[in-house]
Amino acid sequence: MRVSLVVLTYNWPAALEQVLRSVAAQTRRPDEVLVADDGSTAETAQLIARLGAELALPLRHLWHQDRGFRAARCRNRGIAASRGDYVVLIDGDMLLHPAFIADHLALAEPGCFLQGGRLKATAAETARLLAGGRPLFAPWMAGHFHEFDGTRRLYAFRQPALARWKARARSGGRVMSCNMSFWRADLLRVNGFDERMEGYGAEDRELAARLANAGVRRRQLKWAALAVHLWHRSRAQPDVDDLSLPNNRLFHATRTQGVTRCMQGVDSHRDLLEE
Repeated sequence: MRVSLVVLTYNWPAALEQVLRSVAAQTRRPDEVLVADDGSTAETAQLIARLGAELALPLRHLWHQDRGFRAARCRNRGIAASRGDYVVLIDGDMLLHPAFIADHLALAEPGCFLQGGRLKATAAETARLLAGGRPLFAPWMAGHFHEFDGTRRLYAFRQPALARWKARARSGGRVMSCNMSFWRADLLRVNGFDERMEGYGAEDRELAARLANAGVRRRQLKWAALAVHLWHRSRAQPDVDDLSLPNNRLFHATRTQGVTRCMQGVDSHRDLLEE
């Protein structure tokens, strides 16, 4: 099975370098790495060119113009350009456990997509990691385990047997596109992310809702596919469920109207799909 890794980035080359080094250290490397760039400056392009040669990674840089936060469109370009049977999504601030890709593939099943989490490093730990320190995947790492959008300390180590049990025991987990994986055919069937959703928030939850409406089940990853999230200031709104926000209104419509396919999605990038 061929696997494509799509890495979302925007103007943080220091973080992206450490992320790509963690990709190069995978026990099962992805067959291709697509860096979906939301409009970074030339420094990011130069880094990708250098690391592609240095790390012998099959890197491809997909850039579009900076017109604000357009993560949905950016990820769709990565999905459209991908050629793997299976697609893993991460953000460019996630340092991966060496078995990250192997874990996603081991737990992939037809009719399902996988939702992983993130171990949220403290600011001090982030500084150490950006200086080249090795990430620690353990309950005693310097992390924010109490935050609502981070992995709990209980799950902060790798245990494949428990991970297999958890994935089958119940569905769910908080939807976060910083650590998700899908069969590419399922993404194309629902047309990927809805590109009408611009600005921070809800584009990942809306995609998950359309997949669920289409009969694709969500399974959570605990004790597997571990990744350390580098600290930075959050762009999240005070109330992420505020229905006055345009993205949340689109998300609400998807849930209440049973939408399975968005009108403005992956198929907007036929140049990449047809390469």
